[in-house]
Amino acid sequence: MNAWYLICFLSALAIFIAFANQYILKMQTTIAITTGSVVISLLLILAVKLLGDSTALEITQIVSSIDFNQLLLKGMLGFLLFAGALEINLAALKKQRFEITVLVLFSTLASTFIIGFLSFYLFVALGFAVPFIYCLLFGALISPTDPIAVLAIIKQMRALEGISVQVEGESLFNDGIGLVIFTTIFAVAFLDTEASAAGIAELFFVDALGGIAFGLVIALVGHYLIINSRDVNIRLLLTLTIPTAGFAAANIWEISGALAMVTSGILLGNITRTKATERTRPEDTRYVKDFWHATDSFLNALLFLIIGMLIVTMPISLAEIGLGLLMVPVVLLARFISVGAPFVVFKKFRKYDKHSVKILTWGGLRGGLALAMAAAIPRDQVFVGGSDLHNLLVIVTYVVVIFSIIVQGLTISPLIHSSISAKQQN
Repeated sequence: MNAWYLICFLSALAIFIAFANQYILKMQTTIAITTGSVVISLLLILAVKLLGDSTALEITQIVSSIDFNQLLLKGMLGFLLFAGALEINLAALKKQRFEITVLVLFSTLASTFIIGFLSFYLFVALGFAVPFIYCLLFGALISPTDPIAVLAIIKQMRALEGISVQVEGESLFNDGIGLVIFTTIFAVAFLDTEASAAGIAELFFVDALGGIAFGLVIALVGHYLIINSRDVNIRLLLTLTIPTAGFAAANIWEISGALAMVTSGILLGNITRTKATERTRPEDTRYVKDFWHATDSFLNALLFLIIGMLIVTMPISLAEIGLGLLMVPVVLLARFISVGAPFVVFKKFRKYDKHSVKILTWGGLRGGLALAMAAAIPRDQVFVGGSDLHNLLVIVTYVVVIFSIIVQGLTISPLIHSSISAKQQN
């Protein structure tokens, strides 16, 4: 068996878990897939460590040969962000553009530094003397939120539009900005880039603004070709060229492919979809939309199973798992401060739901992007407390993400119910 066959089998497993979940657990699909990946990972670890099972051992060897940086950050991420951006309501986004801009820029940066400082002292206190630059790197990779699971819950419960748009818009854009911040700190930490304010600012803005500008260009070209196409299959294939060739070109030119995908996805999902609907049958537009919705769900399911397999290949200690659990309140505190501080200012100009900060804090789930960035940290280059920095940060990130999706994802509903009930009573 090779890596491609393993991915094929994991794809089938992800779909099977989603199917079974409809009748057994009845959870939100992403939460069910994540729970399933944890269980499967534990069974594989048990089979390898305790039973010495040859098939399980072969699977772990195949997984260890996969380049997760290429597969996730340079491949699947483009599809995930583009598909998510297609669902954004541009009109609603404009109403919240000031709040979302502040949350994306200020809150992501603030969370990165808060987690960086707090994790530095926590690592030292527990015997892991992680240099500060790598603590900042951890802050950058764990700060971006994943909209997939909580958005599905919010939409199912018909949460207030303002809250939904804030979570959706902030999550998509801070995925892009978070990746730019991570790339910038990564360049300083591992690529010997000069750590001057001017150099870092240039790297950040070229990456971010270049990605947005490129996203506008490919959206304009895609818009023209799509609305002038007479075949619905050609229109679908044209959308596929954006997260494939478009994302690849952005990565080759070293600009933010993530922001390019978000920008182009929002424009195509609103302006182009509206124009295409005027020129074609409504079911044709629905066909393209349903394809991308299914693709988004499938890739997210596959992503968590692949990451679950990654954990099996690593030497895991109880100390590292405990460190991950202690990092959960650190991440939540940083999220609460970085989101709550802007709302102190926002409330002076506009009225918001009283549960907004709580929902944005508890609903700021960490997901596949954080794991993908952690997996991209080089192996066998930095060692702290006898542990490879790569393994340490991947395990800590994995624990935070699992807590985030399973615990926070399952308990966000009461907060949303409270928000809806309060609004109805008023």
